[in-house]
Amino acid sequence: MSAPETPEAPAQPAPEAVARHRVLFRAIQRRKHPRLRRSDITVTEEAQVKRAVKATALGNAMEWYDFGVYAYLAVIIGKEFFPSGNDTAQTLSSLATFAAAFLVRPIGGMFFGPLGDRVGRKKILALTMIMMSTATLAIGLIPSYASIGVWAPVLLVLCRMVQGFSTGGEYGGAATFIAEYAPDKRRGFWGSFLEFGTLIGYTVAAVLVTTLTALLSDDAMQSWGWRVPFLVAAPLGLIGLYLRMKLDESPAFQKMEEGGGPAAERQKKSFKESFVGQWRAMLLCIALVAAFNVTDYMLLSYMPTYLTQLGFGETGGLMSIVVVMLILMALINSVGRLSDRIGRKPVLMAGSVGFFALALPAFLLIKQGGTVAVFTGLLILGLALVCYLGVMSSSLPALFPTDVRYASLSIGFNISVSLFGGTTPLVVAALIGATGNDLMPAFYTMLAGLVGIVAVAAMKETARQPLEGSPPSVATDEEARELVEAQRQPRDA
Repeated sequence: MSAPETPEAPAQPAPEAVARHRVLFRAIQRRKHPRLRRSDITVTEEAQVKRAVKATALGNAMEWYDFGVYAYLAVIIGKEFFPSGNDTAQTLSSLATFAAAFLVRPIGGMFFGPLGDRVGRKKILALTMIMMSTATLAIGLIPSYASIGVWAPVLLVLCRMVQGFSTGGEYGGAATFIAEYAPDKRRGFWGSFLEFGTLIGYTVAAVLVTTLTALLSDDAMQSWGWRVPFLVAAPLGLIGLYLRMKLDESPAFQKMEEGGGPAAERQKKSFKESFVGQWRAMLLCIALVAAFNVTDYMLLSYMPTYLTQLGFGETGGLMSIVVVMLILMALINSVGRLSDRIGRKPVLMAGSVGFFALALPAFLLIKQGGTVAVFTGLLILGLALVCYLGVMSSSLPALFPTDVRYASLSIGFNISVSLFGGTTPLVVAALIGATGNDLMPAFYTMLAGLVGIVAVAAMKETARQPLEGSPPSVATDEEARELVEAQRQPRDA
């Protein structure tokens, strides 16, 4: 049997023909690769970018504010919304309700993502802000189990499901919005503010809950004090909604609307293209998010429980984590700016290698106990994590083309968060229980680092490059003129 024929490469013109008809071949090249016109280049002023960053980062801050508030108040919420009699069962029921939100996040991504690619980023981000803040406020208003019986946990679960559903469309849209607003040369810097919002939300939640716990008696905290952090969501949501409604649609989406074909065509292909047509990029997205979120949830969610199990004071552990987060907030924008200069891949690789090589020393320090040793171990983990925090929001949107970016990123991100991020505390606790080895968090972090190393090695460098499917984006008219002028140099045939 003869071997199957391989497709032949396109025939190249003979050098002699090119030499004789140089003008003709230059015209053919120009037709295949048309030069950019000044109108093709997006110029986004810094004031516009700042407004977009503020509006989107606040939504991300709200997401993690809610996450932190619920995590820290899980014991009180368990007593308030579930039948009395067994404190452990109440706490587990509360945590199970918290985890339920992760189950619907991918569904939210599959719903809001394609919608954002069809009707625009701005409208969907406004809708997710309304849903998130309303559901968080509602938790603070639900009557207790003692007042309305089984309806209390039912309403709590419903509110958590709404939060999870809306959050499924939040991060992908916010990262897409900032990436499409930011100039190509500064996308890392501006994108880092999204994760800056993450740290702000979690820090504010930790400080507010700690302050209320210190100022109020146990009875007052159980009676009404726990509701205050949830009620704060209402004014925060109104501020965020106001900022988002004042924004224009992202420049990249506007360009696509002007010349990207009928909306009906995008509607037909959106889900297929975002989920099937982009499967390689989506696998890469899932791997990067898994490496990032394992350590993220390990440090910000599971660590207070882990420190308590080691005998370290709960308040001392929480304050150590808050101080580490403040340090990361001071560094994160510099990391984003660094990625604009040297590339995303070197920064992400440094974080992945840090997870793999430094996790065990960090957890050995934490196990020693004592404020200095615990803080040093947490800081080591935090410094590796900030390499991801500063770069993820600019790296992930660049994996996908403009017409399916919101959908692809939302689906891939939320699948990964649900499978690997939200499950981290449960998996690590189960591994410790099964093996009796309290260094299992270190080994799990090392595994995440290994996944990150492979994923970063496989990704393309995207720093200082236009987003796929979008024209170049610059900060000034002068930069746009320079791009056009650079093309006027004679091209080699």
